[in-house]
Amino acid sequence: MTAQTPPFRDSQLPFAKRIDDLLSRLTLEERVAMLHQFGPAVERLGIAAFRTGQEALHGVAWMGPATVFPQAVGLGATWNDELVRRVGEAVSTETRAMRSRDDRVGLNVWAPTVNLLRHPLWGRNEEGYSEDPKLTSAIATAYTRGLRGDHPAYWRTAPVLKHWLAHNNETDRATASSSVRPRVLHEYDLRAFRETVEAGSVAGVMPAYNLVNGRPNHVSPYLPEQLRTWTDQDLLVCSDAGAPSNLVDSEHYFDTHEEATAASLIAGVDSFTDHGTDSSQIVERLQRALDQGLLTESDIDAAVRRQLAVRFRLGEFDPRLDPYAGALDFDTPAHRSLAREAAEQAIVLLKNDGLLPLTGQDTRIAVVGLLADECKLDWYSGTLIHRSTPLEGLYERFGADRVDFAEGVDRVRIKTSAGTYLSVPRADDATDEVRGAEGALDPALLAGRTDLPPLTTDSTGTELALIDWGGGVLTLRAPDGRYLSVADDGFVRASADQPGGWVVQETFRLEPHGSHESHESHESHESHGSHENGHLLKHVGTGRYVSVTADGVKVAAQNPEILELEITERGEDTVARTAAAADVVLVVAGNDPHINGRETEDRTTLALPAHQQRLLEAARAANPRTALVITSSYPYATDPADLPAVLWTAHGGQAAGTALARVLAGDVSPAGRLPQTWYASDADLPDLLDYDVVGSRQTYLYFEGTPLFPFGHGLSYASFEYGNLVAHVVENSVHVTITVTNTGSTPADEVAQLYSRAVTPSVSRPRRELLAHRRVHVLPGTSTELSFELPLSAFEFWDVVHGIRRLEPGPYELLVGASSEDIRLRGTIELDGTPTTPRPVLELDLNAADFDEQRGAEIVDRTKLSGDAVTPAHGNDGNDGTHGNTAELVYRGCDFGPATGTVTVEVSGEGSLELALDGGPVIARLDVPATPGPYDYTTVVAEFGATEVHDLYIGLRGPVRLAHVGFSG
Repeated sequence: MTAQTPPFRDSQLPFAKRIDDLLSRLTLEERVAMLHQFGPAVERLGIAAFRTGQEALHGVAWMGPATVFPQAVGLGATWNDELVRRVGEAVSTETRAMRSRDDRVGLNVWAPTVNLLRHPLWGRNEEGYSEDPKLTSAIATAYTRGLRGDHPAYWRTAPVLKHWLAHNNETDRATASSSVRPRVLHEYDLRAFRETVEAGSVAGVMPAYNLVNGRPNHVSPYLPEQLRTWTDQDLLVCSDAGAPSNLVDSEHYFDTHEEATAASLIAGVDSFTDHGTDSSQIVERLQRALDQGLLTESDIDAAVRRQLAVRFRLGEFDPRLDPYAGALDFDTPAHRSLAREAAEQAIVLLKNDGLLPLTGQDTRIAVVGLLADECKLDWYSGTLIHRSTPLEGLYERFGADRVDFAEGVDRVRIKTSAGTYLSVPRADDATDEVRGAEGALDPALLAGRTDLPPLTTDSTGTELALIDWGGGVLTLRAPDGRYLSVADDGFVRASADQPGGWVVQETFRLEPHGSHESHESHESHESHGSHENGHLLKHVGTGRYVSVTADGVKVAAQNPEILELEITERGEDTVARTAAAADVVLVVAGNDPHINGRETEDRTTLALPAHQQRLLEAARAANPRTALVITSSYPYATDPADLPAVLWTAHGGQAAGTALARVLAGDVSPAGRLPQTWYASDADLPDLLDYDVVGSRQTYLYFEGTPLFPFGHGLSYASFEYGNLVAHVVENSVHVTITVTNTGSTPADEVAQLYSRAVTPSVSRPRRELLAHRRVHVLPGTSTELSFELPLSAFEFWDVVHGIRRLEPGPYELLVGASSEDIRLRGTIELDGTPTTPRPVLELDLNAADFDEQRGAEIVDRTKLSGDAVTPAHGNDGNDGTHGNTAELVYRGCDFGPATGTVTVEVSGEGSLELALDGGPVIARLDVPATPGPYDYTTVVAEFGATEVHDLYIGLRGPVRLAHVGFSG
């Protein structure tokens, strides 16, 4: 190093010293500018611009062609940590290769999503790995290790986990608050983040849009109190897009953007993703916050330091030492093979009565359904380089002469009130700009074009494919494959290769003339063909209706056209004909990831869309040898009783069709396992916004009903026996060994799953809880011994009395098997721990949120900075005929000692509290006078006579917020 080289350029110094030096050289203005997502270059120091954020959920996204792996929920279904690590390695390698030719590609990757798949109607179900925190953290840890690389100092990419915290709803996602009791917080939602961060390959987290316990995640006290205590590394916290402004604009949590920005920074947000590439507003807010004394320079420095720590680890300041700087592997044979392997391992065989595999030499196969010739992408996919649909995969594996196809869409002509028909201009009317070198139409360039001719009308019209996705949402497709879409000028054109985009411009709704309320179209065949009064065609993206003008067909706010649908061919009829002529029928059903369940939109039902259900029934009626192949981002509830075989796969990326065909043919024995419970009906589901998995008995951990298919379920073409369970406690861990034997004739993978159950718990514990899993390949007639070493902490629960994780002494059952319900081996171990004692309420105040049970309550923020309080849930009416808000809290086993004389509560709002013992009569009532605001607490004292140990019941009447309860003798 020369005398002129600054220390921050000295690779011999520790990163911490180099960061100190660089910070000292940056002006305050330069440091503040770095806090926006798009930080500018500092040319005087030779420092390049830097941006946080590169989507990489299952491949490099939004930056053009890249290898597309299965959706995250599909990677979760592999239950294969090592496979997922290799996928992460491939994705980060392609990230580096793409960055070498395009500096817009960032190395701070926003992946994976570790939000638990608590509720299957969540629109972003496809982005998570599992409903179980242990499986989620295992898969997430594997993916982040692949993304990070294995060099001790330098990282290939820097992964940021999404979305902190308790985020499972798109409905009102920027304003809804998740009420998360301490046990659920520590045993469930925090756990997936914690175990992944503690593994050491995580660069940071992204807070979610929602609030938790009344407080926005972007000012969450859990960032400093929990996240930053799990590792010695400087973790980078990147805001979600637009979320800093939401604190004022939609959540109204702060009065000014200066307060909001300062509070976020102090809470731990280090990079503000807001206003796109325009950093000026965030920079101005930060500067004004400094001027107003809401921030100090040390607050700015803390955030910049964490950003710089990531940049140094990425090798930015040591390009010659960066081991990943020359990575150019992109779309390699190895990556293509890995994409196929991942897609194969993600396939779950849900049911098989002997129909599969398809081994007959002359078997004629019919493949039918809306997804039979589709390779769907989702919002976080890259652009496909290679593409394989189920139909293409079957052609490739079995030969085109043995495979028949029927999509099953309805073919329609749309008649106007003038007696003419909607007509699609021919593809050769497109301009030269949208044609490739050989003159072929390039569909990838068509969406949103305004230089293509819009639809017109004529005497014959164009026969369109009407694709019904359920919920009244449909797409319309021209004969050449182009989807009808609406561009910025409002004209309707056949100009999209697939539905997509942040606002999907290819979806429509049919509404009866005279009603502007949406309805479920096509619930019966008659709804298609009803000509009485006609229909209006509403464009979902703009909310406007199709209108016919002299310039062409467009959507407009006025003068909607009255249309009639003339069906020229019904999908059920073509499916039935095709199915009847085949030996085996494969009905490929599921979802389009951009429609009816995606980011910004939750699903409304588990039911298979009505049109797809009719196709399935038509195929089954025509041919009893019909298998259902569900290709979807989430579970469905459909009765498999009359079907000999059912499979599920998430959208499998570029190799989906090839992988499916190989599994169907028996080239690969399926071994995917369900990463979440498949419920039998909507009636089994809690409310979407009910985050209390313990109290509401959610997920396989607590669900007491009978699922359609249980967590961990998946069948094989082989058969396996489990034996030789041995378990013993050694110091601070439990050692378990088992033997798995392949008793079939097919080499296959098996996924051994180890669960535990507290036999005599003092509080409600899971029915069973996953401790470990292992996916292994076993040859026919051979056995493999599997060993698991489990820390005693795996058996702990969150003790709300003392605010710690605690191991309760007593017997614990170990359950080993092929799913959470298919248990093959059982054993019991005795564990020592800290005994349960009654709540010492004379010594420790009750935090209101530390209840054991509740009815009608929600947890809210005690102050804007920290703490919890409990209040009746909004709109929860009493059962006494009144309509005031009410709630009940139960605290089990409270020890009131030899004598308790008074009770003191810290409370705000207005109303009353009623205290009772063991569910008996009210023995104390405290009237709460109105306080100036929700954060203005007052103390109310009343006489309360109790002795010994009782369950305490506290009733909340009216809009009161209870923070603490104390007792004295």
